[in-house]
Parts: sequence; C-alpha cells; structure tokens
Amino acid sequence: MEPYILVLAGFGTLVLLTAWLPMVLKQLPLSLPICCVGIGAVLPTLLGLSGTSLHPQEHLGLVERLSEFVVIVSLMGAGLKLDRFIGWKRWMVTWRLLGIAMPLTILALVGLASGLLGLGPSAALLLAASLAPTDPVLASDVQVGPPQQGQEDEMRFALTSEAGLNDGLAFPFVHLAIALAAAQAFGAWQFGSWLTVDVIWKIGVGIALGAGVGRGMGWLTFHLPNNARLSRTGDGLVALGITCLTYAVVEVAHGYGFIGVFVAALALRSAHRGHDYHHKMHDYAEELERLLMMVLLVGFGAALTGGGLLKVLTWQGVAFALLALFVVRPICGWLSLLGSDHPAVERGVISFFGIRGLGTIYYMAYGMHHAAFEQAELLWSVAGLTILISILLHGVTVTPTLRFIDRRSGRDTESAQLGLPLTT
Repeated sequence: MEPYILVLAGFGTLVLLTAWLPMVLKQLPLSLPICCVGIGAVLPTLLGLSGTSLHPQEHLGLVERLSEFVVIVSLMGAGLKLDRFIGWKRWMVTWRLLGIAMPLTILALVGLASGLLGLGPSAALLLAASLAPTDPVLASDVQVGPPQQGQEDEMRFALTSEAGLNDGLAFPFVHLAIALAAAQAFGAWQFGSWLTVDVIWKIGVGIALGAGVGRGMGWLTFHLPNNARLSRTGDGLVALGITCLTYAVVEVAHGYGFIGVFVAALALRSAHRGHDYHHKMHDYAEELERLLMMVLLVGFGAALTGGGLLKVLTWQGVAFALLALFVVRPICGWLSLLGSDHPAVERGVISFFGIRGLGTIYYMAYGMHHAAFEQAELLWSVAGLTILISILLHGVTVTPTLRFIDRRSGRDTESAQLGLPLTT
C-alpha cells in the first residue's frame, strides 16, 4: 500500500478521534493527551518504523515550527476565553504567578540541573526556562470555559491567564541560555544587551503591537459599517487569520510573538465583549488546537518508543523530573500566593497544576536550533520524561480534582464536566 494512502487513513482517523474522544473521556479520570501519547507509542511497532529516526534532535526545524504553531493557536483561544477585564487588582493572582512563581521556578530548576545533572550554566538554564512555563495547550482541561459561559472562577482564571502569558515571558531566559552557549565570555556588556533587547524591548513590542493589532482587528470585526464587518461572515477561520497576522507583525518588529498573540486576543475580546461572534472564533481555535495537539502528541509518543527519547535517562534525570513536578512548581506557586485571600485548597490546586507540554518542546527545539548545547540528548530525555509524567499525572487527577473543588464551592459539578455554564 502506498505511504500516501496510509498517511491519509491515519489523518482521517485522527480527525475523527479529535471529535469523539473528548466526549467519551469527559466523565473519566483520563485525558485526551494520554490517549494521544499512547497511540503514538504503539505506532512505530505497528508500522515497522523502528529503524526510522524519530528523535526530535534530528528534526529540530520541523519540531520547532509545528510546536510553535500549535502554541500560538492555543494562545489565541485562551485569550478569547477570558471574560475578565485586565487590571492590576483583577489579575493579581496572575501577576503573582508570573512575577514570583516563574522566576523562582527557573532559579530552583537551574540549581537542580547543575547540582543533580551536572549541567553547565547554559544547558541548565535552557532546561529550566523550557520547563518553567505552564503549557497553554495541555492546560486546557483546567482553564476557563468558552466566552460568557460563567466558568471563570479564580482558580481556572489564574491557570488560563498564567498559561497565556508565561510562555512569552520564558523567552528572555531561553535567549539568555543561547547567549551563554554561544559566547566565549559573558560580561556586563552582554548582560546589559540581553536586559535591554531580550527583556525590555521584545516584551514591550509584544504587548504594544499585540494590543494595536487586536484593537485594529476588533474595529474591522465589530465596528465597520454593518455590511463590511468581519463578524458578518460568521466564519471562525478569522481567528486563525488574526493569530498568524499578529504573530508575524510582532516577530518582524523583533518582539515576542507569543505575548503579542495573547494580548491581541484580549484586545479583540474587549472590542465588543458581549458579541456572539467570539464563540465562533473561540470554537474554531479550540478545534484546530485540539487537532494539532493530537498530531504532535502522537509524534511525542512515537519518539518515546521508536526514537529513543529516554534512552540516555539516568536516575538523576528521573529524580530531577519528579522534583520539578512534585516539589519545585508546587512550592514556588504556593509561595507566590502567600497573603492572598483565596482558600488554601484553591491555592494548592493552582500551584500543583503547572502542566508541562508542547511549550517545553518548542523552547527546547528553538534553543538547540540556535546554539550548540552540551549533553543535548540528556536534555531531551529529562524534558521528555517530565512532560510524560505531567501528562499522566495531571491528566488522571484533573477531572476528580476540579469536581471536588466545584462541590466545595457550591458550583454545578455535572454542568462543569459536560461543558455547560457553571451555576452557583
């Protein structure tokens, strides 16, 4: 049989599973990502691909671009979900997670990578920066519901907004790791250049251009004369166009496209917050994100078994992954929320569900595509194991945990699990 026919059949099956599996798994302590990784893990054996190079290190450019695309689509969907106006007090939990939890997490992981894995500064920083952000793709199960559906309690809001912003905010640390790996000497001049360009300029450009493009697209979508409004198309495909345009504009201006896309989504939402067209755009972005996520996670599962992704793993690498998920993120998240008036159980859930996933894969591929890092295979093995444990751990625990929290808060648990509006 021709490979094209096999690919076509596999893709069709994947599309059908994209629509069917979320409905089947809704009431089970099981997640779509777990199923995707499982499918990918058995494919090399079924298709006889054991001799094929499936390790991401051999396909850095492809892995980087595919993971980049699914992340920006996810960021657009996350921004369109949020009903809450942006503000200092209204987003205080988010600012705490971004300003305290993420830097503490990176610092702790750098220390662990250096002491436990014996990595140098650049490799340790790349691994830490790649693992620090909450993944916007795999965290969808703990995020708020669709626009205007009432599923925006503080816990879900915090995890959605954090995932929307911290992927972009991890970029300066990835660039610092690249600079450390490429430079023979790294002094005050290099640090000053990193601070002004990679931190201040690129974050500022991402925010400013993202807001500008989002506002402009909001005007075209909702405020043009009636016959010319984009919203009259009723086509959710517009969300993809805005996502790609925003990302390209910000990247051309040497800003962080991840931040730009999420900010653009927030600005687009604020242009006409109550319009039903937001549902169309959100639903399209969510469906596309789910399909892309399944493709990449099937590839991740295939890399685990057919590509030898974990072949150089040591007990120190296993210990690093467990400490990162069970100790570092929960403690750093908890410390960042000290003094807030939220119940302890909700602060614990926010701290625990720092899911690692496709964003980590993107940063690893990006870093290694732009500089040579020591022990690259070990970095991939440790990152791959951390992602795998996170997918299994959080995938199994998310449904019963949210069900428990909803009951404690007096919300309609069954409606929450079925994707209906939560009622108090």
